[in-house]
Amino acid sequence: MPARSVASSDQQLRYSRLPSHDDGYTDLQFKRSPPKVPYKAIALATFLFLIGSLLIHSDRTVPVLIIGILVFLPGFYHLRIAYYASKGYRGYSYDDIPDFDD
Repeated sequence: MPARSVASSDQQLRYSRLPSHDDGYTDLQFKRSPPKVPYKAIALATFLFLIGSLLIHSDRTVPVLIIGILVFLPGFYHLRIAYYASKGYRGYSYDDIPDFDD
């Protein structure tokens, strides 16, 4: 296959013609990598769930109840996603849980 050179201002690029039998796809494009489990995020969700549960069930005033609900809900939500993703339910993935490793 003949290669064609194209001169640009900074560098020289080389192009070559693709084979006629190639449709442009490879099998590796469609393979899914194994899911990466966000352990830190699941630990934080468990911590929020437990603290929120303690604050909701304590015999305190309304502000403590409100704080308990605000802490409980995100923990419960992310634990539910982690549980369903671990069981392989359709539509649930560990990618839906924010990862704090970045």
